[in-house]
Amino acid sequence: MSTTDIQPPNAMHRGVDRPNWFARAETWLDERGKGAWIAAMVLGFIAFWPVGLALLAYMIWSKQMFSKNCTARSTRSSFRTATRSSGNSAFDAYKTETLRRLEDEQRSFEEFLERLREAKDKAEFDQFMNDRARKADAGTDDAAASQA
Repeated sequence: MSTTDIQPPNAMHRGVDRPNWFARAETWLDERGKGAWIAAMVLGFIAFWPVGLALLAYMIWSKQMFSKNCTARSTRSSFRTATRSSGNSAFDAYKTETLRRLEDEQRSFEEFLERLREAKDKAEFDQFMNDRARKADAGTDDAAASQA
């Protein structure tokens, strides 16, 4: 074994074990959500406009700006927490019943919203058809009056 064979720990895997500053900054901003990305972009524009422009381009390119990862991630973690057993069977039964009731209420509310959207669409369509018929009647009345 020579002295060249001896390497400090993590010398070969420095990029794997400890990400570079850019990856750490990206992870830090991701953990804080879109607001942190927007604040970083605004500060970048204030400090030196090319930095803000670069952050904006990166956010658009990586789809950070338009993704819903933050809300989806928090929803998944809260669902995981909600379905975990607490060890108290009475509380677990109550929690299960409450979650079932909330899911039923959510489903019925979404059905109500769907019916409301359909009713609004129907009313708008009926209004459009009435306006169209009224214009057609006015056009035939004008044509009849000009011929007389």
